[in-house]
Amino acid sequence: MKQMTATGATVEEAIQSALEQLQTSRDKVNVDIIDEGKKGFLGFGTKPAIAKVSIIQDPVQDAETFILDVAEKMGAPVEVKSEVHDRDISMELLGESIALLIGKRGQTLNSLQYLVQLVVNRESDQYYTVMLDAEGYRKRRKETLETLAHRLAEKAVRIGDEVKLEPMPSYERKIIHTALQDHEKVKTDSSGNDPKRYVVIQPL
Repeated sequence: MKQMTATGATVEEAIQSALEQLQTSRDKVNVDIIDEGKKGFLGFGTKPAIAKVSIIQDPVQDAETFILDVAEKMGAPVEVKSEVHDRDISMELLGESIALLIGKRGQTLNSLQYLVQLVVNRESDQYYTVMLDAEGYRKRRKETLETLAHRLAEKAVRIGDEVKLEPMPSYERKIIHTALQDHEKVKTDSSGNDPKRYVVIQPL
């Protein structure tokens, strides 16, 4: 948390001095008066006021700033649209070079999402879950995984043996499990350790 302790002839002057050094405004900080100071008499006994000013952290703003910086350095500048529902943060990336940020099978996007999650929760008092998307990629990926799940379930039934999928992040494995949870001829399980944990489809 960025903070500054400053002095002044009055409390307001001390606060203003800290605001100027932090380059921020009063509505974006918390103020703690350490000493109200003392005017003294004829120049004697004067004591400066002391105030500690701390910038209020905005986890969503911090995350957006981080994404914009990373995207710029990757040569894929983006626009970020964020929505917050309770402790769930959804962030949509829009840009002309969005494929660079998605990467092969979403690997770059998944890595960026992990880093953004760390940024959001770095100094937050409560834990937030971040879902990072890029021009609807997550929806398209979900549809692809659901189709894959049913196709491999048919294969498992046909060959009478288990079928192993490639390693996936937890929310993608959940898509596979959910897609086949009501399937009458197969069951699913997860095996291995992250980040190489994968889904296994087994015939009943």
